[in-house]
This record gives sequence, structure tokens and C-alpha cells, in this order.
Amino acid sequence: MKEFFIFIQATFLVFTLHLSAQKIDNTASFRDVKSDHYFRFHYDNDYFTGTDQFYTQGYAFELTSPIFKKNPVNFLFVKLKNSSEKSGLSLEHIGFTPTTIKSNEILYGDRPFGASIFLKSFKIESDTINNIRIASSLSLGIIGPGAFGYEMQKGIHEWIGDEIPMGWQHQIRNDVVINYEVSYEKQLFRWKDYFALNSNITARLGTLNTNASVGMTATLGLINSPFTSVYDKNKFQIYLYSQPLANFIGYDASLQGGLFNRSSRYTIPDSDIERITLQNNFGIVMQWKSLFLEYNRVFLTREFETCKSHKWGGFRVGFKL
Repeated sequence: MKEFFIFIQATFLVFTLHLSAQKIDNTASFRDVKSDHYFRFHYDNDYFTGTDQFYTQGYAFELTSPIFKKNPVNFLFVKLKNSSEKSGLSLEHIGFTPTTIKSNEILYGDRPFGASIFLKSFKIESDTINNIRIASSLSLGIIGPGAFGYEMQKGIHEWIGDEIPMGWQHQIRNDVVINYEVSYEKQLFRWKDYFALNSNITARLGTLNTNASVGMTATLGLINSPFTSVYDKNKFQIYLYSQPLANFIGYDASLQGGLFNRSSRYTIPDSDIERITLQNNFGIVMQWKSLFLEYNRVFLTREFETCKSHKWGGFRVGFKL
């Protein structure tokens, strides 16, 4: 009875917290796949929430395979004792626009145009004794016109018969992306295969963004534990998740411009950056045999003084190899 009472309290607390970081997160435990060899595609767009502004689009191609255990950058990543591990590589692209794409002028007080593309090497360590999961990653790429954000948005708008975007000539200028990230998750409570509550902490340092996030993750449904090496206890899984976060912002190149190239025509002043933002990632996941399907929504509070809160949606499709 006591466990059931805790379960009800935790469910109410986490699934009603729509708090409004990293835009694409492929290493979270609620996205765990019981295999060290799989491929996934992820796509975000604020079209799913009826908007066309701020974080307007993102996509990622992700491959996890034993061959990446020999990746020479793995020595930079955290190693756990008593752990299972998997390594992978993803190609990620993210794009940002102001509240309108109908103007050729700089929209002062609005979000700058910007795009980034980068390769991310990652490693996931799961301590099967203490129910701890640590994911480390290193991203290398470019922010600026070299990330072809304008070409991507223009091509999509032409394809769907929408207006051609204007104003991209004022986007954040080319600069290097070098970012390191470590995330820590600890299972706090689990009720059979139906409910789990985890704590999570993430730190990022680099030229794209420097920040930290703390929060909780709850999953409710039929779900295998991401902290065990037992593969496919439940052949079919379907569950809801909610991940409220508090983000502590140090630097964001998509707002403030590149760290080395300071020639961007328009950026957000340091004094206008919101140093604490609230965010909630929530969605539904289904896994059956080799298939992984997910639909998610994100809500984020304003990122700078003259900005509004923002929301977007996305989906993820994957399969074991």
C-alpha cells in the first residue's frame, strides 16, 4: 500500500509539471533500446504545435554499433564499473528563426536566424547494480551559413508550396562547434514494469552552448528497465514519459553568436539572456521487436528578455540491426 501511495503521488507530481538545453537528446533512458546495434531518425518541427519561429526545425541520424567502441575519442568519456556500454555516432542539424520570415530587415528584439550542423560521438554506460546511467558525448561541426539552414528551410517551403523565407542574410556567422556533454541518471523508484522515477543532471561545455540541466523523468506504462542488461523482457513496450527540467544558461551561440567569430550583424546581448529556463519534454514511446517509435512535445520558457515561451513537436523512428 505504501508503494502504491508513492506511485500515485509521483505520477501526479511529474505528469502535471509542464515546465518550460539541448534540443535533440538521443541518450536519455526513456529512449533506451535493448541492443548495441540500432539506427534511429529523429525530426523536430514547431509546425507540430502550429508555430513557425525560434527553434523551427531539427533532425538527427543516429547509429549505435559495436564498431564505435573503437572510436578514438572514447577515452574522453566517463567509464563506470559494473556497467554495460554502447557507443554510437549521430549527425544533427538544428535551425532557428525569428517570429516572422517575411522581413528582409533585422528584427531587433527578436531571435536571430541561425543553424548548426555537427557530428556527435557518444557513449552510454549503465551500472546494472546501482541503477545509474551516464552518457557522454563530443560534438564537432559548424554554426552559421555553412550549416545551410537557409537552403534547408527554403527547400521545404518550396516543396510544401509555402512562402520563401526572407532575412537569412542576417544569420549568425560561421564559427566552429566543439561541445562536450555528460548526463547522469539515477533510478529513484520503480514499481514493477509499470512506473519509474529517475533523477537526471546534465552539464554541457563548449562553443555551441555552455549550460546545465537538472530534473526528473517519469515513465508510465509497460516498460523494460534501462538499467539492466536483460534484453527484451517485454517484447512489446508502450509508455508515456515526462521530463521536467530547470536549465541554467551560461552561453548559447544560437543567440549570442559564435565564441570566436564576433562578426555576426545581430545577436542578443548578454544582459538580455535568461539565465534560468524551465522546460518539459513529454511524449509516448512504443517498442515492438526491432521497431522503435516515438512522438514527443516540448515546452520551453522564454530564452531572452524580449522573447516568448516556445513549443515544438517531433517524432523518432528506429530499428535494431
